[in-house]
Amino acid sequence: MRATRGVVGAVGVVVGLYGAWLLLSRTDTDQLVSAVLWLGGGVVLHDAVLAPVVVVAGVVAARALPGTVRASLAVVAVVLGSLTLLSLPVLFGREPANPTLLDRDYTTGWLLVASIVVVVVACGTLVLERRRRGAGPGGR
Repeated sequence: MRATRGVVGAVGVVVGLYGAWLLLSRTDTDQLVSAVLWLGGGVVLHDAVLAPVVVVAGVVAARALPGTVRASLAVVAVVLGSLTLLSLPVLFGREPANPTLLDRDYTTGWLLVASIVVVVVACGTLVLERRRRGAGPGGR
């Protein structure tokens, strides 16, 4: 197992170095600076804004909500949080001249997916709660 991990790690390092070489050899300096600023901004935004908001929301939810609802809310927060962060550029920064975007209403699509996530998690929560109540002292 140790040899397999070593080989996989070495392949990963080689692929990473090749990717870095491609990035540095095929990208203009101003593009590299923009990429570094964008990536650094993401880290700062996460650490200074998103993480504290999630921690505070988690503490409040832990005190105010029952366990089953807390777990379900965590699932919704992770799925919708990730989906929302990925879709921010097309939800709020869509440029009509961008040929890579499909011609559709991204806001309606996001609302549809968000609704599906909430309904599926709510149904799952109801099923788990019914099973929990049915498995009392006289249950399974």
